[in-house]
Order: sequence, then structure tokens, then C-alpha cells
Amino acid sequence: MSDQTAPARAAAWWSQSKSRSQATALAALVLTAVLVGISAYVWVSPTGAPLRKVVGQAAEVVTPFAAQNAELKRNLDKATETIASQKGKLTALQKATLAAQAAAAKQLATAQQKAAAAESQLASVKAQLSAAQAKGTSGSTSSGSTASGHGGSGSSGGNAAAPITAPARADLLNPAKRYYGMYTEQAPFNWATFDATSAKVGVSPNMVGYFSGWDETFRANAVTRSWQQGRMPMMTWESRPIDAGNDTVNAPAYSLPNIIRGDFDSYLHQYAKDIVATGLPLAIRLDHEMNGVWYPWAETDGQGNSINGNSAGDYVKMWRHVHDVFQQEGANNLVVWVWAPNIVNNLPSAHKAPGYLQSLYPGDAYVDWVGLSGYLRPPYKADNDFSFDYTFKTSLNELRSITGKPIILAEVGASETDGHKAAWITSFFQALSKPENDDIIGFSWFNLAVTSYVEGVRATNDWRIDSRADTLSAFITGITRPEDDFALTPAP
Repeated sequence: MSDQTAPARAAAWWSQSKSRSQATALAALVLTAVLVGISAYVWVSPTGAPLRKVVGQAAEVVTPFAAQNAELKRNLDKATETIASQKGKLTALQKATLAAQAAAAKQLATAQQKAAAAESQLASVKAQLSAAQAKGTSGSTSSGSTASGHGGSGSSGGNAAAPITAPARADLLNPAKRYYGMYTEQAPFNWATFDATSAKVGVSPNMVGYFSGWDETFRANAVTRSWQQGRMPMMTWESRPIDAGNDTVNAPAYSLPNIIRGDFDSYLHQYAKDIVATGLPLAIRLDHEMNGVWYPWAETDGQGNSINGNSAGDYVKMWRHVHDVFQQEGANNLVVWVWAPNIVNNLPSAHKAPGYLQSLYPGDAYVDWVGLSGYLRPPYKADNDFSFDYTFKTSLNELRSITGKPIILAEVGASETDGHKAAWITSFFQALSKPENDDIIGFSWFNLAVTSYVEGVRATNDWRIDSRADTLSAFITGITRPEDDFALTPAP
């Protein structure tokens, strides 16, 4: 019974397994058909586009490992090269920085040594000057004036500790050769522009002009530095603060009546004493262009109205008062007093009237040189022929009718406006060789470019000698003419 039961069970198992296999195969076929259908739908149907895009993108970014490695290696090589290059630049920069620091340290040490030497020299000079004052040796002598050096660089160099000498005042008053002077931004305290212009001209001026106000004490270094270069210093001394603008005539504290009354006497006495202590001569152009209407020391505005509280006759009183203070201190043995009005061409008619300029003259006992300020300045009148005579002749005739003192053209210049400057300069030098102008002992050129108002018109005028090539050429030709008789030395 048991032998029959086993085969029956086996047949049943087999039968069941075959049915399951067929069912499985049928299910696989159905699943495959479904997947094929879905795939067909994805690729054919428009709604399947996003899915196709994702699949496509996935296919695009697949890169073989070998290509990826090669790309990474190239990027690594480039980074290595960049690092090496930057390291080289950094090393070079570090070396340059160290070298610059070393050079700066060396320069600082040198500057400190020079400063120490200068301080030592200054102490020595002060000691010498104090000794000279104590012995009463300062002042002028028949053979010339001397003073101890006050240091400072200049175009001609020189030993700062060596005595500085100057001609005797008598020789300066009536020079054997004409003066050629120049004003620049900083001379005589700095010679940079002065020397640069001189180098272009080829000859060096023997006079230097500069300005000072009544709020400044006497600047002895202006005089010592000038004579250190062999140049006559001419100080324009304005009775107002040095920084006062030229657009106002009001300076009540500095009115002429206040000066005459003695408000500035202590200042003037000390100023004169300081000149004596320096022991070197200078020219002083006190309150210039007094016949105009643009400075607080003018008396009237041309319409009879007072300027700055001044009255007719006050200018002469002021001048004589200052002169007398200097006389009391012995300073007039060293000072050349320069009375220098403006040319009369463009003044108010009342200030061009006969006798007006004469009323401002302090007298021959109080003046050593008479001078003029005169420019070729726009706006030009219709009759201007851009010549020396048009600019200066009428004014020179008035000066000569007042006094026979030597004449210095104390402040001159010419504008480049409208292109007449070169011709005017040529006429200027040609006129100086004429016999009627033998009493003109020189001039000082205003070598700056300045913006100002003239007759209500604001303009910038370039007065400089080297403002243009033709201007410079005309000046060189004129200053070197032997017949004009200037004292010339080669420029440094």
C-alpha cells in the first residue's frame, strides 16, 4: 500500500509545477508588453518630452573614467604652474621691498646727519652774530657789507658758514651795469623756479624781488640768501597783512593816519634794528602804486572819496615817518628807498591830472630810486601800438619832471593775450638802448601767471618770460644785447 502512494504524490507535484511555470511565462509576456507600450508612449507621446530630456541629459554627462582623469590632470598641472609663478613674483616683491626699506633707512640716516650739521652751523652763526652785535661791528663799510652765512641751498651753492658779502650801498645806488631782476613764487626762499627760468634764458638775474607784509617781522634770510647768490634783494613792503587779498582796499588798522600817529612805531623800530643786525643792504619798495585806487594806502578813489580812512597828504607823511624811524636806528645806511608809482595810462582822470603824482612824492631827501610798475595788460585801448613808449613814456616824463633820481622799472610784464607779447618785449629792450633812457638803471620782471580783475574784467594773464617759445626767444635776444648794458653772468 505504501509503494503505491509515493508515485501518486510525485505526479501531483509535477503537474502543479508545470502550471505555475506556464503562468509565470504568461505574466512575463504581459509585463514585457506593458513596458514596451509605456516606452513607446514615452518616445512618441508629446507628454513624454520631459522624460526624454532627462534621459538624454543623463546620457550626455556619462564620461569614461580615462577622459575624466586626463582632464583632472591637466587642471592640476595648470594650478601647479600658477602657484610656482606666483611664488616667484612674491619672492621678487619681497626682495624689492627689503631693498627699498634699506635705501629709505639710509636716506633717513643721511638726512638726520645733515639736520644735525645744520643745527650746529646755525648755533655757530648765532654765536658769531651775537659777538658782532656786542662789538658793534655790524653795518656798512666803505668796501662793502658783510654778514655771517645763514645756510640754505641756492643756485650757486656756496659755503653756508662763510661770510656773505655785498657791494657798498653807494655802489648799489649808481650801478656800473644795469640790474636784471625777477619775481617768482618763492624766491629768494626757494630758487627752483628762478633757476629754471634763468637756465632757459641762459643768463642769471642780479636782482631778486619779493613781497612782505606788516604782519611779518624782518626776514633776514631773504637778504642773506639773496646776497649769497650775488643778487640785490628788492623787498616790496606793503603796510597790510601779507595774505590780504587784492580785491579789497579796506584795512582800517593799517590806515595811513594810524601809521603817522605812531601805532606801528615799536614794530618799525624793531624792524630797522633787525636790518642793522643783518648788516647787508637791500632795496625797499614801500607801499608801491600809491597813485592807483586798488591798495589801502591810496589816498582817494579818483572821485574825491577817501580810501581806508586816508586823506590827501597822508601818503607823504607816512613815508617820511617810516624813513625817520629807520634813520634813528641807523638802518638807512643799508636801505635803498624805492618810490614806485604805477604807470598813469589807465588811472582815473583825477589821478592823471598835472601835479597829482608830484603830491605823492616824499622828496629827494627821503627817496633813493624812483620806479614804475608797468604792464602790457588787456583790455587794450584802441590806440595801443604795443610798444615801450606807449606803455612807459608818459609816466617816465612825469617822473623826470619830479626828480632826477635813478629810475628802476620795478615791476614789469606782458600778457600773452592776443599775441603781442614778443613784439612788445623786442620794443622794450630796443628802447633801453636809447640815450633818453640812460637814467633807467634796470628792471625786475614779474615772472608769474595771475588771475585778477582789471577794469571790471576777470582774466588770467601769463606774464612769464618762457610763456611761449617766441616770447622766450625775444627776451633772450633783448637781454643779451650789448648796447643795453646789463650785468650778466651765465645761468647755473
